[in-house]
Amino acid sequence: MKRILLMALLVSNAALSQAQKPTAKPFVISGKTVTVYTTAAQTQLRISETEKLNFTTFKQPLETDVCVFVDPTHTFQTFMGIGAAITDASAETFAKLPKAAQQELLTGYYDQNRGIGYTLLRTSIASSDFSSESYGYVAEGDVALKTFNVKHDEKYRIPMIKQAIAAAGGKLPLFVSPWSPPAWMKDNNNLLLGGKLKPEFRQSWANHYVKFIKTYEAMGMPIWGLTVQNEPMAKQKWESCIWTAEEERDFIKNFLGPTLANGGLGGKKLIAWDHNRDQIFQRASTILNDPAAAKYVWGIGFHWYETWTGSGMQFDNLKRVSEAFPDKSLIFTEGCEEKYDRSRLGDWSLGEKYGYSMINDFNSGTVAWTDWNILLDENGGPNHVGNFCFAPVHADLKSGKLMYTNAYYYIGQFSKFVRPGAKRISSASSRDALLTTSFLNTDGSVAVVVMNKTDQPLPYSLWIAGKAAATTSMPHSITTLLIK
Repeated sequence: MKRILLMALLVSNAALSQAQKPTAKPFVISGKTVTVYTTAAQTQLRISETEKLNFTTFKQPLETDVCVFVDPTHTFQTFMGIGAAITDASAETFAKLPKAAQQELLTGYYDQNRGIGYTLLRTSIASSDFSSESYGYVAEGDVALKTFNVKHDEKYRIPMIKQAIAAAGGKLPLFVSPWSPPAWMKDNNNLLLGGKLKPEFRQSWANHYVKFIKTYEAMGMPIWGLTVQNEPMAKQKWESCIWTAEEERDFIKNFLGPTLANGGLGGKKLIAWDHNRDQIFQRASTILNDPAAAKYVWGIGFHWYETWTGSGMQFDNLKRVSEAFPDKSLIFTEGCEEKYDRSRLGDWSLGEKYGYSMINDFNSGTVAWTDWNILLDENGGPNHVGNFCFAPVHADLKSGKLMYTNAYYYIGQFSKFVRPGAKRISSASSRDALLTTSFLNTDGSVAVVVMNKTDQPLPYSLWIAGKAAATTSMPHSITTLLIK
């Protein structure tokens, strides 16, 4: 009798679970058209409207049919935004441009209609390598932070951030990252070359985050979130500080988390790791398996500078984090092409690296994506240690003109059409030569991004619920198919 009752209970619970499971909302394809926007090598196409498509009945595809399959009834993470960092280097370069070029840049990045519609921003707490010099905000030995001020930032960085916020319509989520505590707080007494925070200064350093956030907010720049430390496992010739996973965990739970909460900043999004994909799972598991630390952490940030293996970036590591900690967010916090060479400004591979990363990062659960420097000069700087890099846009300060790499347009194929609040939806390609990701926007439109890294045109059909629209992916191209 007990066994019968137990079986009945299990069947009843299973039926209840099935009844409570939300049913997928049907996606009606009838009456919808597809507008295709293309960026392609060896053409003048740059996020250009290239064609309009209509859906026709297309039931079971054959093995020989090349298709991109999209299913809007299955949704995943909520998309937050795409943006870049305004560094000291970006702001100093921006200040040296003529007013017309400044406005061109702001419109190009932040206006959704005339530009690519960035909706996210990062900046540094004190100096980074992309500053003209090293600096901090407090005097030597000032544990109480009585001398704290951001006067240095008022010359270039703060004015540009404020203009960016205005250009974005008055709202631009901003997150901040430290490259190093003040030298006197570290065991190597140096802003540069790694070193560690001395234990006796942990509380003072936690207070420093609060000082920075409240100071910036009082000056009209709301802070959405913060990372604990930029690249905590990298001993660099520039500003850097080493934190093991255990040290970061304990600093979060014993100092930074409580200090933010006690300072009225508990709602700020705290991001751990902020380094490469290679060790992201070890860092996430060490911090997030501790409930006392995890309760303060919104998400895990990552970069793309890991040691590359044969196939490239380590996207599976993101999936492992997303699987293990589905209640935490993944955010790409920094990436750029290193080793600047002006002769490569027209190199098509610059943009393809962005497209490859963004598609795979989003398909791995990433909710937001942040490029590194939003603007650099014609030499890939300024940078006080000679670590010159590429940005999507460079300024030729001699002519006062902007130089756009194709990375700007590759990023724009996402940021212009995938808007905050969108949900990633199921999409898959029947050929590995076509990379794809898809999103359902809050207005009901669907944005399908398709990228072709090959030298060949690839005809295919965009297939949804038994209907399809035929098109061709041009060689070395990225397209957004906007379904309305």
